[in-house]
Amino acid sequence: MSESKPELPGDPQLPTSQQELEALAAEESGTYRYTVEDYFRKPALSAFRLSPDGARIAYRERDENGRRPIYVKQFDTGEINKIVSEDDELIGGYMWATGERLLFVKDKGGDENFQLFAVNTDGSAFKELTPFIGVKVMLLNELKEQPDHIIIQMNKDNPQLFEPYRIHIGTGELEKLYENTDPVSPVMGYHFDKDGRLRALTRQENGTEYVLYYRENQDADWQEVVRVSWKDSFSLIGFDYVSGNLHSAYVATNLENDTTELIRFDLLKKEKTETLFSHPVYDAGGLAVSRKRGFEIDYFYYTGEKDEVIPVSDTFKKLHRVFSDEFKGYEYDVAGYTDNEDRYLVFVGSDRLYGRYFLYDVAAGTFEKITDLMPALREEDMAPMKPISFTSRDGLNIHGYITLPNDTESGKTVPLIVNPHGGPYGPRDEWGFNPEAQLFASRGYATLQVNYRGSGGYGKSFYLAGSKQIGRKMLDDLEDAVAHVTKNYPIDSGRMAIYGGSYGGLATLGALVKTPDLYTCGVDYVGVSNLFTFYKSFPPYWKPFMGQLREQWFDFEDEAEQETMKAVSPALNVEKITKPVYVVQGANDPRVNINESDQIVLNLRERGYDVPYMVKYNEGHGFRHEENSIEFYRTMMGFFARHLKS
Repeated sequence: MSESKPELPGDPQLPTSQQELEALAAEESGTYRYTVEDYFRKPALSAFRLSPDGARIAYRERDENGRRPIYVKQFDTGEINKIVSEDDELIGGYMWATGERLLFVKDKGGDENFQLFAVNTDGSAFKELTPFIGVKVMLLNELKEQPDHIIIQMNKDNPQLFEPYRIHIGTGELEKLYENTDPVSPVMGYHFDKDGRLRALTRQENGTEYVLYYRENQDADWQEVVRVSWKDSFSLIGFDYVSGNLHSAYVATNLENDTTELIRFDLLKKEKTETLFSHPVYDAGGLAVSRKRGFEIDYFYYTGEKDEVIPVSDTFKKLHRVFSDEFKGYEYDVAGYTDNEDRYLVFVGSDRLYGRYFLYDVAAGTFEKITDLMPALREEDMAPMKPISFTSRDGLNIHGYITLPNDTESGKTVPLIVNPHGGPYGPRDEWGFNPEAQLFASRGYATLQVNYRGSGGYGKSFYLAGSKQIGRKMLDDLEDAVAHVTKNYPIDSGRMAIYGGSYGGLATLGALVKTPDLYTCGVDYVGVSNLFTFYKSFPPYWKPFMGQLREQWFDFEDEAEQETMKAVSPALNVEKITKPVYVVQGANDPRVNINESDQIVLNLRERGYDVPYMVKYNEGHGFRHEENSIEFYRTMMGFFARHLKS
């Protein structure tokens, strides 16, 4: 008796045939210096990780099939071992646990139920540490003082609730550290100290409030410290081992400021003791400390027009000066360092440089170049990304970036691709190498990225200005951005497209509904199309956020807001879409169910529109397989060529 094939997600009759997609890709017929593959093929060597003892470096090396196994190189002998192969289920990420053992995670087909694995540096002692079906595992804390253990959290006992476990990285033996059993007031954050003691909890209460609890010692009762709504932030980001106050912690908060600031806070006395860092325009990003030097603060960081580092300790002030002098004109990032802090792994990039890795020897004061991630993409051929800002129609200061083709002729205009980011609440676009924008520029298109209201990083008022504005003022911001760049840059206002993923896909469809005459065409990538069905399709671990979603997005139980939801759900307003749309979806997407894309495609086709529709059945929320990404961008370039160049 033959086994029946598993049922495919969504409606398998809807996706466009491979032959038709290849014909779409072929519509981009120009001759260019760089191919789509040049921008979206995985680097030959990437994802370098320096071992804690400095004896080895791990990295991923692309093979002929586009897979990226993990390798380990021994510095003293030069010996290289492939320790983990990669098959059709891709490695989601990896890290050093000790100098001898690495951890990595994998899911199944993009479902984001990541499982944890471990392996030694010679490829031995491979172990699946969390062999649990339908369970999502996330790392919580390294335990440098207990090197055979780490702390993870997973929703093993209830798919809606995450609980912390101490896990042995050799055997997989588990010890549950706290029981999270109340779905009405679930614990949403666990705060362990360096010794693995659970000292604070963040619990969600009343659906929209977050309450920080602290206990003076392991035998004491939990005491409420601070209660905030989702509209404010008070995030414990680490314990303070420097001040001598056992109850002191580092907190990121906007309770006394419009922008998020970094403070010292006494958890027992429930009071701020010191403001550490604040910026008048941008939210603080965080801080880094040195374990070797008694956990003193090395630097603060935040993202403005570019990433910024504020050195604090004398040691890091010297390092910052060395790195800044060595890499003038570029951004650097400390990608890792040894426990002894005698070697630093430094990543260097810019808007025109994909990225390079360097190893810095502190004692010798020397840099060794490890690799250039994409040497074929010559820096001088890439297009610069320029920060922009403008005032919205209702007076908000909006920031963003524009990337123009290098060879724009004087007096000539170029087509524009508006690329709204996902989220929408919290994420933002940043300056740096963007392979999409570079691909578009190479084909003669300008790219506009807008940090519309609700985007993160610009303070509480700007964040809250986006509430209830999906399909409304958020789209106004995109329109105002288009008006700004068409006035100030050589943009052809008659040839403009919009393309985005996730919320950006919803914004794409929403813009085609709201302003059908503004854009020539649109590409919806894993985007929401119907807020009613979107709400009903959440994975179980999103359920606790429903209260915030009803206040920040729309309340599906309020009749007036139901009418707004109907008005801003593109699948329910397809009669207003008059321009061509290309839809792309990962079949196993746990965030935006395939039904969202199926709906918009079916509804448009029923009105007689030809809608190309790509579905990949081994992908989730965004494509991770190299061959799928390349095919997606080839077809998107064909779609844009069809509608923007004809």
